[in-house]
Amino acid sequence: MNDCLFCKIISGDIDSDKVYEDQYVYAFNDINPQAPVHILIIPKKHIESIHDVSGSDKPYIDAVISAIQKIASDNGLDRDGYRIVTNHGKRAGQSVFHLHFHLLGGRDLQWPPG
Repeated sequence: MNDCLFCKIISGDIDSDKVYEDQYVYAFNDINPQAPVHILIIPKKHIESIHDVSGSDKPYIDAVISAIQKIASDNGLDRDGYRIVTNHGKRAGQSVFHLHFHLLGGRDLQWPPG
C-alpha cells in the first residue's frame, strides 16, 4: 500500500522507535502512549483489519502472537498482566487501516475500556 502509514514505517520511509522485528512482524513504541508500556505490533504484510485476515495470513498472525508474548515478557508484563487491543473500522476507533495490535501494560487497566 503506497499511502499506508504502517507500511512506510516497516519500509523505513518513516522513523519509529523499534522494539522488535522479525521476518513477519514489526513492533514499535506508540507515539501517543496510553500506558507506561504501549507498543504497536504489526504484520509486515498489509492486511487492512482483523476482519480481513485469511488462511494464507496464518504465518503472520502466529508470528504476531509470538512477538506479543516475547515483548510482554521482555517488559516484565507477563507477571502482572497486560492488554491487547485491535480495532476494526472507524466506529471502533481504527485510524490506521493496517492490522495492528496495541500492547498496553505497566499500570492498572480499567474495564470497560470506553
